[in-house]
Amino acid sequence: MATLRADIFAALTGAIIVLPQGVAFSMIAGLPPQYGLYTAIVTPVFAALFGSSWHLVSGPTTAISIVVFSTVSHHAEPGSPEFISLTLTLTFLAGIYQIAFGIARLGKLVNFVSHSVVVGFTAGAAILIVTSQMQNVLGIPLSKGGSFFHEWKAIINNLNNANEYVILISSITFVIAICLKKFLPKSPYMFIAMIMGSAICFTINGNALGIPLIGEIPGNLPPLSKPNFSLTMLKQLAPEALAIAILGLIEAVSIGRSIATKSHQRIDSNQEFLGQGISNLVGSFMSCYAGSGSFTRSGVNYSAGAKTPLAAILSALFLASILLFIAPLTAYLPIPAMGGIILLVAYNLIDFTHIRSILIASRSETAVLSVTFLATLTLDLEFAIYGGVLLSLMLYLNRTAKPRMPSIVPCPDAIPRRFIPVSDNSRRRCPQLDVIEINGSVFFGSIEWISRRLTKVFTNNSYCKHVLIVGDGIGTLDVSGAEMLTEEAETWRQNGGGLYLSGLRLENRMFFKQGGYLKRFGKSNVFLNKRKAIPDIKRHLDEKICETCSVRIFSECKK
Repeated sequence: MATLRADIFAALTGAIIVLPQGVAFSMIAGLPPQYGLYTAIVTPVFAALFGSSWHLVSGPTTAISIVVFSTVSHHAEPGSPEFISLTLTLTFLAGIYQIAFGIARLGKLVNFVSHSVVVGFTAGAAILIVTSQMQNVLGIPLSKGGSFFHEWKAIINNLNNANEYVILISSITFVIAICLKKFLPKSPYMFIAMIMGSAICFTINGNALGIPLIGEIPGNLPPLSKPNFSLTMLKQLAPEALAIAILGLIEAVSIGRSIATKSHQRIDSNQEFLGQGISNLVGSFMSCYAGSGSFTRSGVNYSAGAKTPLAAILSALFLASILLFIAPLTAYLPIPAMGGIILLVAYNLIDFTHIRSILIASRSETAVLSVTFLATLTLDLEFAIYGGVLLSLMLYLNRTAKPRMPSIVPCPDAIPRRFIPVSDNSRRRCPQLDVIEINGSVFFGSIEWISRRLTKVFTNNSYCKHVLIVGDGIGTLDVSGAEMLTEEAETWRQNGGGLYLSGLRLENRMFFKQGGYLKRFGKSNVFLNKRKAIPDIKRHLDEKICETCSVRIFSECKK
């Protein structure tokens, strides 16, 4: 009973919050306002039933709304019946992709998408949202379909035609929402600001002053709908639906995991893929457009004390009840007030904290962030997503292709003995034996880097003819990696020295043996650990050099 009571309270809070968001997001997507509410009613129910998160609440989101608008507006006039039909088809295809990803158990692929891609894309999407709302907050006519820079040129050229009353309503709504968010963050600040903006518009008879109204939203539950299943349209929208599917999955899993760290829950990414896919697939037949996990609603759901997925389902039911009763009142809702709310949504979308951290901490992640951000502003949004994901994968592969390989020596003050990294020009290194630790995978992508590192040892010191590779940190060893190690071992033997391995994990040792590489490498050159390896290698060193050596870093060295 306590769990049910907590879920009911969280559901009521979420229903009030999503009311202005649903209308705002549908406007961003170029759809009639009721479609955002329909999506907020249907999508969270099926996502909660088939997903794995206790607190994730799905529905319309800012990022997906702007991608939907950008994608479908190339094919049809926003708000038109054809636009709506194509949006439903896009949602259907995105759901199919997501279900397929879940069945194929590709949930772990989300881990390979850099967080910088999402941060850069959402920041760029926020700028595009602001751009798209300039006609609503300024009251100036703008043509759709131009590039980002052409749209801003048109905005600047039309500033003299702005409606001061439209600016007044949008500005007041925006300021009220910001103040409420700052001083009463737990209040439904968007809803309150929207009501106050509407009240001011009604007081000054805004409709007579050129302030446009949204109009009455149909007061009914989501009606049945049918996507366009023509083969031509499915082929045309399939690539764009893939971008929406990927973005939706990244959003949902990222939000679910961020909240799970607080609730101590383990998220099943594959199950979330299925939940998101089923919600979009079903939604396309119930007048919904593509949805995903909502950070705002999920965060509020958790903060309000939700305990189970029932909270998301109850929230959808409460929203449906509210819609049936307040639909006639939306006739008095001014579009500039919604424009002001959307400006705040766009501002909240920019993650200034993470952007600052990325710019300071990593050049590679800064490149991912910048490329994704600029591509979002200048290219079709689906290409911006693909480009950011591709670049992050390239950087990931580049990092895995260059495993850390420091030279290590015994720490003189440590008891028992342990090894520490040293620089290449350190004087505390044995002139005949270099101990190198590999931290990473030895696979086809990293063999060139590892081979060059081993060659560098002999190049820097012609007396150093023996190398011990410490393999405790080797994750994956594939055929290419094993071939490279055996070839290097043969090369070092031909040069009068030897290449040795210690500490390989059990699975890597078995692979090395079963593939026939152990025999070629030399069984006597493979050891369980450094403690057993160094005394044996010591017997192969030049005793004359050892006698005159002043370093004597190993305990096995003669005193």
